[in-house]
Formats: sequence, C-alpha cells, structure tokens
Amino acid sequence: MAAHSVAEAHFIEGNSRGRSGDGLADAPERPSFRRWLVAPLLLALAACAGTTGKLADDKTGALDRDMLVSGLSDIDSIYINKPELSSLTLAGMQQLSSLDSAIRIEGDDDELKLLHKEQLVDAEFLKDGDDASAKQWGKAAAEILGEARRVSPAITKAGDEKIYETVFTGIVGKLDGFSRYSGADAAKEEKAARDGFGGIGVRISVEDDQVRITSVMHYTPAERLGLKRDDLVLEIDGDTVEGMTQQQVVNLLRGEVDSRVRLLIQREGKDEPFEVNVKRAHVVPETVSYRREGNVAYFRLFGFNSETSSSLKREISDAKDEIGKKLQGVVLDLRGNPGGLVPQSVAVANLFLEEGRIVSIHGRHPDSHQYFEASDGDIAGGRPIAVLIDGNSASAAEIVAAALQDNGRAVVIGTNSYGKGTVQNIKSLPNQGEIKLTWARFHAPSGYTLHHLGVLPTVCTSGAHSVDSLLAELRAGNLPQVPMVKRNTTKPDDTPALDALRRTCPSRKVEDPVDLELALKLIELPSLYAGAVGLAQPPAAAHVDDAAEALLPFIP
Repeated sequence: MAAHSVAEAHFIEGNSRGRSGDGLADAPERPSFRRWLVAPLLLALAACAGTTGKLADDKTGALDRDMLVSGLSDIDSIYINKPELSSLTLAGMQQLSSLDSAIRIEGDDDELKLLHKEQLVDAEFLKDGDDASAKQWGKAAAEILGEARRVSPAITKAGDEKIYETVFTGIVGKLDGFSRYSGADAAKEEKAARDGFGGIGVRISVEDDQVRITSVMHYTPAERLGLKRDDLVLEIDGDTVEGMTQQQVVNLLRGEVDSRVRLLIQREGKDEPFEVNVKRAHVVPETVSYRREGNVAYFRLFGFNSETSSSLKREISDAKDEIGKKLQGVVLDLRGNPGGLVPQSVAVANLFLEEGRIVSIHGRHPDSHQYFEASDGDIAGGRPIAVLIDGNSASAAEIVAAALQDNGRAVVIGTNSYGKGTVQNIKSLPNQGEIKLTWARFHAPSGYTLHHLGVLPTVCTSGAHSVDSLLAELRAGNLPQVPMVKRNTTKPDDTPALDALRRTCPSRKVEDPVDLELALKLIELPSLYAGAVGLAQPPAAAHVDDAAEALLPFIP
C-alpha cells in the first residue's frame, strides 16, 4: 500500500514471468473429480481408434493440463473480478465446436460433458462444484480435450497452437475486451515490441518480391552503417530474398545481439549492388519523434514501450540544443496513441513534474493497490506544455494526460480520450504464449477513475472550431470549465453518468489540425495559456477507499 517511486514502477505491467512448473505432468495425485465414460460406447470407440484420430501422447496430455491449469489459475488469482471458473471453462471448451462441428461440450457448475455426433463420450464430474479450484477445472478440461483429440480427426489435425488459441479465446472472451490470449508466435512479436530484440534497426516491406527498407531507426547499427530508406535488400547471408514473406525476412534480419548478418543492397543512383556486414544490437522500436515548430518543441508519442521515457528525454535534450534559450514550450502529441507499458507512462509524466501524484492503481489482488509519486524534477523547466489527445488516445497515454492536467502542469487539447483505464498483467504460459488479464483500474491524481470515462480535455475541439474563435472565447471567459466535481464523484460502475460526461466533449477519431494550431498559439501567449490551465484545476484529491474499490464490479 506504500507509495512507489518512479524507479520502482517497472514491475506493474509487461513483466512476463516464466514458470518453474508445478509438476503437473508427473504428479501422481488423484484428481478431485470423477471421470465417467459411457460403457456401451467403449467397444465402438476402441474399434474406431485407428481411423478417428491419433491418441494424444503423454507429452501432449501433460501440456494440455499445464496450459489449462496455468491459465485458469492466473485468472482466478489476479483478474479484477472474482471469476466463475465453471462458466469460463465451459465457454472455452465449447469453442472446440468451431474446429469440428461434430463436437459438442455441455456442462454446469460441477460437470463437463463431451459429445461426438450427439453421442456422449466423456463426462468429468467435480465433486466440489462451484468451489472447485482452478487446478481441478483445468485438469477436468484437459481430460475432455484429450478425448476430443482422440475422437475428432479435425481437432487432431488443427494442432496444439490452434487448439489453445481456440480454447483460450473462448475463456478470455467471457472476461472483458482487454483481456486476451496470444499464441507463442504472437507473444514473441509482442515481447519484441515491448522490450526489443536483436536486430539491425530497419523497418521493411515486401511487395512484388522486393524487400524495401521503409525506415531506419535512430541510434541503431543500420543508421551507423548508412542504410537508407528505399534501399532494396537483395540477399541476406548470401541467400536471395526472392519469394520470401515479410515474416521470413524479419526472422533472418533478427538474431542474437552481437551476431552479424550480411546484406546485399541495391540503392537508387548506384550502378552496382554493394554488401554491408551488420553487427546486430538490442533494438527497441521507436515510439518518439521530434520536430521543431518555430520555438516550440513538438514530440509525437506513438506508444509506450521499454524505451519511451529514455527516448523522449534524449529528444528533449536535442530540442534544447537546437532551439536554445528561445525554447518557449513543449507539445506532447498523444493522439492515436494506444498506450503500452504503464511504468513508462509514469516515467514520461515524471519528466515534467517536480512533485505530486502521477497515478494510483486499485483492483482485487492485494498487490494491485499502488501509488506513484513524482520524484525527479521538471525537464522542461516550467515552460508551458500542451498535450494533444483524441478518441484513440488510450491507457498509458491517458495516464500521462491526466497526470499533467490534474497537477496543473499542462493544458490538454482535443477531444475525450478512449477511456481504457485498466491495467493488464501479462502472464507467460507453458507453450510460450501469453495471457493478458485485466487486474486493476487507474485513478487520476485527483481520484477519479479513467475507465470508460477517459480524460476530458481542458479545451475541447469537438465540432467545427477555428483557433481564432477558441482564443476569443478563452479571452472572454466563455470556454466551459471541465466538470471536475461531477467527474470526480461519479462511481466507476455508473455507466450512464460516465456516458453523460463523455458527451460534454465527444470523441473524435480523425486528427484535426486545429489541435496543434491552438497548442502553438497558447504556448506563445502565456497569459491565455495560464487561463486555459485554470479551466481544469481539480478539486481536492479524492479519497479512494481501497476495500470498497476492490468490490466494485468491472464494467467493460
């Protein structure tokens, strides 16, 4: 329950922990459910065993158990609301019908049944019913899955990854729109986007059998060796790329850090291809771009990965060097930013705050109650900050916008943000896939919940507005105050009230140039900027009752 400094924030989201294993594959423990096989079917099934599918081997059965027990245990342990395991398990197993229409799964609070061509094949009865553990339900589901593999050639042919994707999509589909399952390949790509990978630092596209470099990332081996946008990659380590898919090319370009890859490059204006020998490094996809707008530093944040705060700090330093003492202020453009790692949003907000709350997090699990306070000092030296948001600004982007707005450090311009105010905890699964589970809600510094509501901008640009008309209304004192008292007293499960608040500045999904134009004008006009910031001065920080908050239902 103690407050956390920014340096301690790294463990909240995205820290996929591997499992040491719980011995499920070798456990001689007798299961706490009874397994029923319908006797008249036994001979018929045995007679057809050679033609109805391959019996799942011990290794496959063990993985099935590990997957289902692990996934259900994670949900039972950390999901924001106490789950009904019987309902989740049934929903997941019923998705097997999408792989074979002859398969049907029935069940209730204490039983799972497998039917094949409307004939009962297996029934798993859990003696504890509603009180059965995740381990019990996982083992029961694994038994049903093993029998389904045996009697269904279609399910056997689908393969492990497709089966797990099918079952877990059904399970998490009963939770909320932000919890999801990623198979091994997808999880690998998502980890690379979050934490980086061994590579050379280029983005590529494959069209008409040509591998074209579409961009070169800063501070990477590719940039240091002079690779350029629109260079064509003809060969990788002596092998032609002709006929390769984009993923195949990506896989060849990636590799162990400090390993090397040889590329044959064709560049426009050069008669002959040339070869480069690139030493791979740890590459994290860029999420920050900078450009100068007069004497204002404009930064676009496309997402939040493990390097976002460091990248932004470096770009701010570059902007100070370029603009010097003439630097008037900063624009943070979070429009279209879907979010990402929560600790990085905390670190980004912390760059601009001397003190104050950044965000608090509350859920069902005891470890979910956390507070984050600013600690390092303001990198912008008190200069004006404008934050741009729209209907596609979500999650970590909303944390930054709310933190700077509530602390009176920025004017937030645009439209109501997405309203994705929940934290997802990422758990690794035995197949190297991941399950992402909603486990807590964000609260802005003044206490209100961001979920479903989002951030209400200080200056709303919904509808047809010109910069001149908005400035005139601000000068005349006619721009409305953000409805802070109503916002801060509305409960997170009062959906109609949250919807009414959102309608005060309807979300816009398409970017409008007026947002940036207004931001630049306000930064150039300090008195008007100060007046705009005052439109969103929050009431005294709301008290959050941890026990009461943990009991509130999660409303997707």
